[in-house]
Amino acid sequence: MENNHGRKRAAVLAAYLLGAALLVVLDQVSKLAARAALKGEPSFPLIDGVFELSYLENRGMAWGLLQGGRWLFLAGTVLVLALIVWFFLKAPLTKRFFPLRLTLAVLAAGAAGNLIDRLFRGYVIDFFYFSLIDFPIFNVADCYVVAAGIAFVLLFFFYYKDEDFETLIPRRFKKRKKTGGEGA
Repeated sequence: MENNHGRKRAAVLAAYLLGAALLVVLDQVSKLAARAALKGEPSFPLIDGVFELSYLENRGMAWGLLQGGRWLFLAGTVLVLALIVWFFLKAPLTKRFFPLRLTLAVLAAGAAGNLIDRLFRGYVIDFFYFSLIDFPIFNVADCYVVAAGIAFVLLFFFYYKDEDFETLIPRRFKKRKKTGGEGA
């Protein structure tokens, strides 16, 4: 029984890894295409005055914050990916966790897509620009992260309950929580 459970968990993890890998490939191909078509060129309007393709080598994060913080971003991304892997290894293999697994796979793909850029280029290639609202230039991986972030918040506020995560919380923590903590 235990061996079958292990194989099922490995198959589930492999399926999500494959899906995330495909999303990363889509992100990387889009960045290579943007670099080939847009680098050194003026912005290319898709909807005049609203949305355009504009090449940017972003060495920071959204809105260009923390320029040159490459190692901070790398460490943060590795931590996020490690937490996602931990969740996949610990969470019960039930249909109840399918939406969260899917959300975390998309989040992992976005994080990995930008991690690849930072590791191998030293910057992230951005190319989508909403000129109408002067929104920061972004990329496909950023879309994954934002969509997953929104889904994550919605799931936690409207779908999951505290008891759904009891299997993930260490017993010592649950005891302290029930008794009001040590010394209370």
